[in-house]
Amino acid sequence: MKNKNIYRNEIKSYIIRAGMTMSEAVEILADEYGWSSSVPNLSDKLKRGSLRYGEAVELADVLGYDIIWRQRGKEGR
Repeated sequence: MKNKNIYRNEIKSYIIRAGMTMSEAVEILADEYGWSSSVPNLSDKLKRGSLRYGEAVELADVLGYDIIWRQRGKEGR
């Protein structure tokens, strides 16, 4: 299993790939989903590894991504 730092870096890289800063992502999350507008709040969740699944889905949405579940070793169902 990946450690918290790898998850944090992965999520930060998705924010960057979406052409956003943490501040911009948090601002949109606050507007669209009622998140706290505090960047340290999101940063702390990533550091602790305490981002909930629903929050991950909302973050992915804001960044223009879908979270897709795919069974390993299976293709195109």
